[in-house]
Amino acid sequence: MPDSPSTARPLAFAVFLVIAGALGLLAAFELSIEKILTLSDPSYEPGCNVGVLVGCSTNLASQQGAIFGFPNPFIGLMAWPVVITIGMALLARARFDRWFWVGLNVGVTGALVLVAWLIAQSIYVLDVLCPWCMLTWAVTIPTFLAVTFRNLREGVFGGGERVRRVGAVGLGWIVVVTLACYVLVIVLAQVQMNAIPRVIADLSTLF
Repeated sequence: MPDSPSTARPLAFAVFLVIAGALGLLAAFELSIEKILTLSDPSYEPGCNVGVLVGCSTNLASQQGAIFGFPNPFIGLMAWPVVITIGMALLARARFDRWFWVGLNVGVTGALVLVAWLIAQSIYVLDVLCPWCMLTWAVTIPTFLAVTFRNLREGVFGGGERVRRVGAVGLGWIVVVTLACYVLVIVLAQVQMNAIPRVIADLSTLF
């Protein structure tokens, strides 16, 4: 049986999934292209290399950039189209069973764990901030929050009315929670890398 008897179209949630998926796919595509071009020509300089701190060459060449034996962006090429498809299906008033939503939540949780690890590696090990990687981080965090709070509100995990209320309240606070996560990453990067003045210095070379 579907997890909810409602046939209403969750417009905001669906549109968000489409937009987040598109941005994540863009980042994965750009990183994949840069990786392929780098492999085909070792002297190639990726366009995302802005300066000493802001660039993607270090990430792409590192062990952290291929933790499963192939470039991490390839994961995004497979995963983000799924998010886009789900969003489009919801816009068409598709309904999914409980197991589907549980599986999606497992997927976005895995993505969040991977992103958190990659953030830590970038800040504390590689000492570099990859622009396309940061876009991936930026969309993964709210995607996890949106799917999780939506599932709590719809009773996918059970727990009764109290859990549903937590999900409903969480959905209303997604923007605030997401911004808080961004601020936390910025603070960690500033404390460890003195990131803000270094990013400004890198960006100033573009003008």
